[in-house]
Amino acid sequence: MARLGPVARFVAYGVGGSFVEAAFTSAVASQGAGRPVLRGPSTPLMIGLYGLALPLFEPVHDHVRSRPVWQRASIYAVGIVGVEAISGWALRRWTGRVPWEYRSGLALDGVTRLDYVPLWALLGLVAERVHDGLVGR
Repeated sequence: MARLGPVARFVAYGVGGSFVEAAFTSAVASQGAGRPVLRGPSTPLMIGLYGLALPLFEPVHDHVRSRPVWQRASIYAVGIVGVEAISGWALRRWTGRVPWEYRSGLALDGVTRLDYVPLWALLGLVAERVHDGLVGR
């Protein structure tokens, strides 16, 4: 893959994250409904939020690149839960609600789910490959 500049990578993370969100929420909704359900991203703001992978994830990935996979996965999971919680609280303060309000599982104040930690760890490991591809490694 060609090396992309910062703006293109920000957009790639934003659009890619929104796509993954839509696929995941559609799959969960479909399972619960017993029929296919299509859901899009919770808000257009998510493109910017997922775009934050550029300044937040990329430097962490570069810093922990040589660590064992379990350590990297743990770091990513904690980071994603932290960013999701902080951004959820900020959005609630700003708009009065959290677009992805969690009401089941191990929800923490509706802004993040601790039972999603393994999923976030896996997503972080996948994001390593995305990052390397976007910068041409």
